[in-house]
Amino acid sequence: MVKAIRVHETGGPEALLYQDYDLPAPGPGEVQIKQHAVGVNFIDVYFRTGAYPAATKPFIPGNEGAGEIVALGEGVAKFKLGDRVAYAGTLGAYAATRNIEAKFVVPLPENVSYETAAAMMLKGLTAEYLLFRSYPVKAGDTILIHAAAGGVGLIMCQWAKLLGATVIGTVGSEEKAKLAREAGADHTILYRSEDFVARVKEITGGKLCAAVYDSVGKTTFPGSLDCLRPFGSFISFGASSGPIEPFSIGLLAQKGSLYAQRPSLFAYIADEARLGEMAGRLMAVVGSGKVKIAINARYKLAEAAAAHIALEGRETTGATVLLP
Repeated sequence: MVKAIRVHETGGPEALLYQDYDLPAPGPGEVQIKQHAVGVNFIDVYFRTGAYPAATKPFIPGNEGAGEIVALGEGVAKFKLGDRVAYAGTLGAYAATRNIEAKFVVPLPENVSYETAAAMMLKGLTAEYLLFRSYPVKAGDTILIHAAAGGVGLIMCQWAKLLGATVIGTVGSEEKAKLAREAGADHTILYRSEDFVARVKEITGGKLCAAVYDSVGKTTFPGSLDCLRPFGSFISFGASSGPIEPFSIGLLAQKGSLYAQRPSLFAYIADEARLGEMAGRLMAVVGSGKVKIAINARYKLAEAAAAHIALEGRETTGATVLLP
């Protein structure tokens, strides 16, 4: 028997039940990981509430973690027992031990801790594709990052500065503004009390941004489009305030021949070779100390509901991890 958080019926944080369940041996192509830390992300809330439907019920939420391999399924040759590993992939992370397809798992170097890996895989790989693939940030670019003090935002601020960008970040409080500036944001905007579009125009002298990275959704749209220079890129990768309502594609022409994207991490990491490239870049920049992963909250696995309450209440900054 293995301890895990299971969701039998979608709903509020009370739907996260700490239970025993029978974990089978890993199947063909799978590895079994004894987990040392598990990451908590807003996508976990989407699955818990049913906004993102799970294929089966009950299900175990969570999409990232780190630990050591304790069993190998048939046909797995890239790992051995005892290997330190991390992953971002299919559901099932909120558990003391789990099985996962080996194609979603990457080696974890000794200079990156289990907690750091669990806190960074989903968020760090998201930052990697946003900065290097959705819109490849170049030295001299000005970019806007919404929720700049969140888990993805703090990684992006640091990494974008390494790439030579000028970073503008929106945040919800002075405390979060300080965190974003410490992570490399050149300018911060308090979106609750300031008009972020007007402030972006002021900060840039009317030149606006090459890209806007928006994980907020409903409350920042279409304002985000007004922060873009002609031919700029609007990249929506989350909807913490609710989904963006349908809009006419002609709006992109009216706002300056803009590009709009709604990418997904899971589409990027579906290719094993691309995942290896992305993870290698992430491990290198974190292992070097040039990008630091801020873990600002730790909960026991049994306290997953409390972690979700804090996350939904926007009480968190940086990353939150569960410790089995």
